[in-house]
Amino acid sequence: MIGALDRQHGRRALIPYAAMLGSLIAVTAGTSFAKQLFPHVGAEGTALYRAGFSALVLMLLWRPWRAAWSQRMLIDTLLYGAALGLMNLLFYKALERIPLGPALAIEFLGPLSVALFHSRRLLHFFWVGLAIIGLVLLLPIHGAAHRLDPVGVGYALAAAIFWALYIVFGQRGSDVHPGHAVAVGLTVAAIVIAPFGIAAAGVGLFNPHLLMIGFIAAIISSALPFSLERVALAGIPKRTFGVLVAGEPAMGALAGMLFLGEMLSLQQWVALACIIAAGVGSVLSSVTRSTRADAAVPAVGA
Repeated sequence: MIGALDRQHGRRALIPYAAMLGSLIAVTAGTSFAKQLFPHVGAEGTALYRAGFSALVLMLLWRPWRAAWSQRMLIDTLLYGAALGLMNLLFYKALERIPLGPALAIEFLGPLSVALFHSRRLLHFFWVGLAIIGLVLLLPIHGAAHRLDPVGVGYALAAAIFWALYIVFGQRGSDVHPGHAVAVGLTVAAIVIAPFGIAAAGVGLFNPHLLMIGFIAAIISSALPFSLERVALAGIPKRTFGVLVAGEPAMGALAGMLFLGEMLSLQQWVALACIIAAGVGSVLSSVTRSTRADAAVPAVGA
């Protein structure tokens, strides 16, 4: 009986990590797909498609207006949405000027900073350090890196700041239903992005073909991954979440190899190994510690 309960608890503990993996796969694929919109509506218009269509679908799906919202819950979700909108807008602006790999690696400084801030045990610093090594190896610091557009790098750094705030506000509002939080958050994000998208693309936003591509990109790159990410944020410690997000640059590199024919060098394979090891190690140490803590609490009626 106890063994069955332990296995059931272990499966429940892994749900947030499975949601995080699904989020990383979806957002990487969606971002690659969305880049074809850049020549037509720009980074701002693409970001607006992404947030706007996702917000519309999730508002209809979850109907958050039916829920009871306290003032604190509403404020946390509004801040979460504003950080989400600015993060996406700035990241797409970075992609206009620098390649996807370096942009993802630079943007990852945000969640990595959160992971470092919340690290307490020596083992946590080891996993974060391993993720840093992987990211440094992924960055093309020889040759091409010296030609990165400084404005693009600035956009990516600004996106990193809002990614960190997105994590913080998402954790603060973890008591809000995940579907309601994402629906309202993406609506706020769309409102924040809208002036920039309209100014950049104008009536071009209403081209039927582009609207269809934008809708598909929104579902893959926002509605699905951000919903999964809310589940992950509610069940994963900040430090572990920050390390796991290191998988996004790795996913981007693998997607480039599989779909764009971009072959990886030995150094890049080593980088991927470091990042994957950091993610797996942080999951195993976090789940093991949680299971032991729960096992130490006497059962009711014992």
